[in-house]
Amino acid sequence: MIEPDPLPGVAEVAPGEPPAESSEQGILGYVVGLVLASGLTAVSFYITRGNLFWSPSISTALIVLAIAQMGIHLVFFLHITSGPDGTNTVLALAFGVLIVFLIIAGSLWIMANLNHNMLPMDRIMNMQR
Repeated sequence: MIEPDPLPGVAEVAPGEPPAESSEQGILGYVVGLVLASGLTAVSFYITRGNLFWSPSISTALIVLAIAQMGIHLVFFLHITSGPDGTNTVLALAFGVLIVFLIIAGSLWIMANLNHNMLPMDRIMNMQR
């Protein structure tokens, strides 16, 4: 028994594949993403060189711009959306972020413990004599 097509006129797309769109729309999306990412990069350089922000707040402004740029990359270049086919992509991204966080936090923890457990320099110098 052949089941009828649930949505006539709409081609089914395999999970993980982007929906069928014209090449002009695809290129336009990449160009918009490139312009936005380049603009955020230029603003970051301007903030560090200009007198627009109060000096202690520059690091906060750069962090905000970096998070915005990551969002632009995720949406325009990696095509991560809230659709049902993006669930696996979001889970893989979250796992990757977790691994990077564990590596960075573990490295900082090891370096802090090494610094704490080191002998003072004068005792190291006395051991070498």
